[in-house]
Amino acid sequence: MNKVYEGEFTKVLVSPGFGAGWSTWNYNIPELLFDPVIVRMVEDGTSAETIEAYCIAKYSSGYFGGSTDLEVVLVKTGSDFIIHEYDGSETLQLKDEMKWLQA
Repeated sequence: MNKVYEGEFTKVLVSPGFGAGWSTWNYNIPELLFDPVIVRMVEDGTSAETIEAYCIAKYSSGYFGGSTDLEVVLVKTGSDFIIHEYDGSETLQLKDEMKWLQA
């Protein structure tokens, strides 16, 4: 899987706005978290319509409405993380930040 790195960080795509998730609504396409072309488009301020058109052309299926508010999040390379979604709003949480309960 291709990824974009910046120093000791990996660039991850997250859609924090309500309405449609990005990777969480396309869990069967894990590449959407890291796609270098999309990362570049988001950083360049490319329109959501152009990002959606690229995704439709590249991926055989999926819902790409979450592209309207994509953000690039820097995550230390090698860190475990999870994307939580509520009503389309995604948040990234590092494994090291999670507080586990014990029975």
